[in-house]
Amino acid sequence: MSTIDFARSERSRLGLEWEIACVDRRSGELSPAAPDLLGRLGPPTAFPHVTGELLTNTVEIVSAPHHKAANAVTDLTRMVERVHRLAEPMGVQLMSSGTHPFSQWFQQQVTPGNDRYATLIDRTRWWGRQMMIWGVHVHVAVDDRDKVLPIIDGLLTYLPHFQALSASSPFWAGETTGYASNRALMFQQLPTAGLPPQLSNWSEYQALVDDLTRTGVIDVLSELRWDIRPSPRWGTIEVRTFDGISTANEIGAVAALTQCLVEHFSRELDAGRRIPALQPWFVRENKWRTARYGMDAIIIRNPAGDEELVTDDLRALVPALEPIASDLGCTSELMDVLEIVEHGASYQRQLQVAQAAGGSLKAVVSSLVRELLEGRPDRSRPAPAAGVTPDRSAQAD
Repeated sequence: MSTIDFARSERSRLGLEWEIACVDRRSGELSPAAPDLLGRLGPPTAFPHVTGELLTNTVEIVSAPHHKAANAVTDLTRMVERVHRLAEPMGVQLMSSGTHPFSQWFQQQVTPGNDRYATLIDRTRWWGRQMMIWGVHVHVAVDDRDKVLPIIDGLLTYLPHFQALSASSPFWAGETTGYASNRALMFQQLPTAGLPPQLSNWSEYQALVDDLTRTGVIDVLSELRWDIRPSPRWGTIEVRTFDGISTANEIGAVAALTQCLVEHFSRELDAGRRIPALQPWFVRENKWRTARYGMDAIIIRNPAGDEELVTDDLRALVPALEPIASDLGCTSELMDVLEIVEHGASYQRQLQVAQAAGGSLKAVVSSLVRELLEGRPDRSRPAPAAGVTPDRSAQAD
């Protein structure tokens, strides 16, 4: 069995990756502008930088590693400004959401010259070509390899919180899906995506990777596209649950929440305490409920099956994490989680815009473009009223 080394890294330092869509300024349709934009930027030589992605309509902005969430977000916003300046003369605008409201997947181009992407599409065919989706990834460094898997198990309890806060994909190819995060369910159709297995130790993880490599399921470790995964190369845990997040302000909020939870679990392990974990079937149910109902989801909170509105649990969680946020210098960003709870997530704003514009999804794209440039959610409309919360049987998968 091969050994997977876990890089040394500074505890709780974080890095951010933000996938951004290029859209045509006149039509609002996706634009295959990424290769041209990357050519104008030149090759990345240091962080922060911009890279390509699976489709030619996407650029990914990658921050440098930072101890403070605010500094990582500043990296992203500065680079967005630079890319925007280059895109504007091309008639291209930038937006971020889990899916595009109305563009069609079969009209999108796969980035040429990348063997990894070619292999993915060759293997996954129709489902792979459907991956017209965008996300945000948050890396948080862990100081001991043996902490990684217990912390991931702990984070899976909060996967519905991550998903509800970032949900931004209520539309797919011009249709209103009825889901807060259609992206979450689209992405898990890939054979190595979705929820991670719950493993007891690093040896089990190495054995799993060895099995998958030997049988040709993966060629390299990065092809395990789990919602939350170890990232041994960087010495981090990578949370990939988030939809494409519409504003830098909201990225700061979910980054701070992720960083605080990882640090909290790390301290629990340092104190010799066990991190509580949910049964895999509860984790799977929570993912479905928040993909469907978003901020109105009733989630399963513990192994006993007790349930609570995800927003109520967030209102209790944020104050509990505030002492850790103070230590990490991200109190302001963590408090912004409550702003999302009170004023609504991106999917709710998108639905409001469409309704106010008589169903126009082009108006939704314009709103997303504006929000990205302004860096903050558009609060000009009243906060979405909480829906009548369905009973438990209505939310069961």
